[in-house]
Amino acid sequence: MKRFTMRDEEFICENCHKIVDTLKYTARDHCPFCLYSKHVDINPGDRLNNCLGLLKPIGIEKFKNSYKIIYKCDKCKNIHKNIVSTDDNMDLIIELSIQK
Repeated sequence: MKRFTMRDEEFICENCHKIVDTLKYTARDHCPFCLYSKHVDINPGDRLNNCLGLLKPIGIEKFKNSYKIIYKCDKCKNIHKNIVSTDDNMDLIIELSIQK
């Protein structure tokens, strides 16, 4: 099981450049506006990954009673997944879910 370090921090998205507020109920790990993330963690919240590439959303998968966004790092090409947040742009979530 992956170790989880709680880090719910405000940040400026490196893709869309919007200010992203904290999530308040769990750790914020991606931009709710454009869904991009940054490859900063090895284990959730540890900030120990030196890659620092942008994680581009490429798909959606079912996870328990929710969904996960599937990402591909633009730098190292690794695949990464983050749970969808309640304030995510649902139009983009739907768009990702119907991509082939």
